[in-house]
Amino acid sequence: MVELETRELEYFIALADELHFGRAAVRLSIAQPALSKAIRRIETRLGVPLFIRSSRHVELTPAGKALQEHGRHALNAVGAAIRYAQRAGDTQDHLRLVLKPGGDAGLLSGLLAEYAHQPDARQVDILFSGPADRADFLRDGRADVGLLYAPFDDLDGLAHETLHTEDRVVIVPAGHRLAGHTSVRMSDLEGETLPRWKGLPGGDGTGPEVADVVQMLQMITVGRMIGVLPRSLVEPAPADLVCVPVADAPPSRLVLAWIERDRRPLVASFVAAALRWRRDNVGARGRGIAARECGLSRVGTLPPF
Repeated sequence: MVELETRELEYFIALADELHFGRAAVRLSIAQPALSKAIRRIETRLGVPLFIRSSRHVELTPAGKALQEHGRHALNAVGAAIRYAQRAGDTQDHLRLVLKPGGDAGLLSGLLAEYAHQPDARQVDILFSGPADRADFLRDGRADVGLLYAPFDDLDGLAHETLHTEDRVVIVPAGHRLAGHTSVRMSDLEGETLPRWKGLPGGDGTGPEVADVVQMLQMITVGRMIGVLPRSLVEPAPADLVCVPVADAPPSRLVLAWIERDRRPLVASFVAAALRWRRDNVGARGRGIAARECGLSRVGTLPPF
């Protein structure tokens, strides 16, 4: 069986991500000739080409794409195993919770308060991530639990519980043609410029690339795009922007997620506290949010969801 060392896999993944030998070498803190030699050695060992190279272009072959997908999972698994082993021997270990900035739908303080009542509660370290890598924080062991949004985040291999369900709204400048509507449909957004999210390939966006909601709202304010988001991420709406419910957009779910095979008491205790909090609070809270407007009285009320 052909074997690759972890370091070799790291070299390959860096080049597969960057598709540029110079940038990948800088990322790895090695010389470019050393990276080129390592990649040739990997291809020779595997017996298949992983990259198509020219003087101006680097492209993955089908074999390279397969190794990129599965190799990333392998590196994540190795990193997770190391971190879990270290934490298993640390009785004073903290619980690490990852979320996007502002991505808790206002639930975080209640969840933390409920967890603090647990007799085995630990200190909770809050980690913030960009739009593309919250699930990776869980898979590679950097975080123990996370607040993710479905269907936007990849939940493959993760156990999860829905804490909150909400509708989605389109955010437009106050003078936009849709600003006076009480609700719209997805077909009403045809021809509009939507953002491209940094680190998330694909999608329908044709507008400028944005890294977070703050950047997106700034671009909407100056008329460069519009955006569709879960309501809680933009409530209340900033001045000069209007949120309009999108009646036929699938609802968004805020979920508590963790690695499916993770059976540590540290994680189980937090999940149990979150489920108790959901049982006691989420029904009334969801009805209150559904009855509110997005910070602007002219937007109208939410349709049922």
